[in-house]
Amino acid sequence: MVLAKLTSKGQITIPKEIREKLRIREGDKVFFVEEKGKIYFENASQVALKRIQDQVKNDPAKTNFSNEEDVISYIKALRNDI
Repeated sequence: MVLAKLTSKGQITIPKEIREKLRIREGDKVFFVEEKGKIYFENASQVALKRIQDQVKNDPAKTNFSNEEDVISYIKALRNDI
């Protein structure tokens, strides 16, 4: 268990150990999830990647990606929706 302190502005510093586990860095977004009365947070990039994987599972033709830039654009759009 790791402890963090809330500032008067509602901010917390995410401990280094947790940042490393979630692979989050300065400027990254996090996604908050409420589940059964508890709040969890996840790396938004990982959530976006999981959505892509779920959408193309068993049918990669669904995406209509023709190159890497198409994939990057899609991920950016998902991040903005989160």
